[in-house]
Amino acid sequence: ISQFFILSPRGDVIINKDFRGDALTNLHDTFFRKVKFWDKGDAPPIFNIDGVHFIYIRRNSLLIVCTTKYNVSPSSTLELLNRLAKVFKDYCGILTEESIRKNFILIYELLDEMMDFGYPQITSTEMLKNCVHNEAVAVNPPPTATSILMAMNSNTKPSNASNIPIGLGLAKSGKQKNEIFVDIIERLTVLFNSSGQVINSSIDGSILMKSFLSGNPELRLALNEDLVIGKDSGMYGSVILDDCNFHECVHLDEFESSRTLHFIPPDGEFSVLNYRITADFPAPFRIYPAIEESGPYKVDVVCVIRADIPDGQSGTNVTVKVPVPRATASVFLEFAHDIPGSN
Repeated sequence: ISQFFILSPRGDVIINKDFRGDALTNLHDTFFRKVKFWDKGDAPPIFNIDGVHFIYIRRNSLLIVCTTKYNVSPSSTLELLNRLAKVFKDYCGILTEESIRKNFILIYELLDEMMDFGYPQITSTEMLKNCVHNEAVAVNPPPTATSILMAMNSNTKPSNASNIPIGLGLAKSGKQKNEIFVDIIERLTVLFNSSGQVINSSIDGSILMKSFLSGNPELRLALNEDLVIGKDSGMYGSVILDDCNFHECVHLDEFESSRTLHFIPPDGEFSVLNYRITADFPAPFRIYPAIEESGPYKVDVVCVIRADIPDGQSGTNVTVKVPVPRATASVFLEFAHDIPGSN
C-alpha cells in the first residue's frame, strides 16, 4: 500500500503515514469529500479515483483508510485494515479519537513495525510486544447505561471493563492482575413478514477473550456436552451449530470426546470460537409494521415493536431505523404512549 491514514468523523487527519512516496499528499481530503458526498447511499469500502484505489473500514465513527496504485487483493487489504484496528485497540485499550490522539507516538511505532515499504510484516499483538517500547496512555471509555447498571452489581462487570491496554493490566500495587474477560457476542438477523411471523433467522456468534493472567497458564473451556456441529450430522442435541471455527491457539484433542477446549491465551483480545446457527430460536423483539397511503403525497407508517424478554431483564442502546425513499421531503415522528407495557 502507498499511504495509510485515520480520519475523524469531521475529516481531520489523526494519523498519516506515507510508505512509498508515490501518491499525492492531499489524498485524504479527496477521499473524505468523496465519501461524504457519495451519489447513492453510503460509499463502498473500495473505490477508485484517478488511478488510485481507496480501501477503508469504519470503527467507532473513525475512517481507517489505505491507498494504493497497484492491483492488490481487496479481501487481503480489508483483512489488513481489520488487523491494524485490532492491534491499535489491544495496545490503546479502546479505539476512539481521543485514545489515538493521546497515543499517536505508540500508533506510529506500531505502524513502523507492522509495515515495511507498504508491505505487511507483523500483525500479531503477541509478536509485537518484543518490538514496541512505548507505553500506552489509558483513556476511560464514556459511560453507558449498561455500564452504570453493571456498576451497581459488584459481582458483574460491564462489557467495556476489558478496554485496558495490554501493558497496563496491573493493580495499584504493581502486581499483575489475575483477570480474564470473556464476552459472548451474538448478531441476530431475523426476517419478519407483515403479520409478525418469522420467515428466516440466523445467529452469528463469537466467544471473545482478553487475558491478564500472569504466567500464561493453560486454560480449559468446557462447552455443552450435547453440542452438535452440523445439521446433517445425524446427531441430536440441545445446541446445534451449523458450522464453527476456532482460534489457532486452541487444541482440539478433547473436543470430540468431552467438548472441552484447552489453549494458552495470547496477548490482546482474540476470538476463541466463531459459530453460526440457523435453527429456530425465540427472537428478543417482534415487529408488526403497517403502511397506509393517507394522501397522494403522504404515507403513514406504523411500526409496533414488542419485546419478548423476561420482566427482570431489559434492553439498552436499542436503535430503530426505518428506511424511507430518497425522494422523501420531510418526516414526522410520533410515539404512542397508550400501549400497554410502554413507557
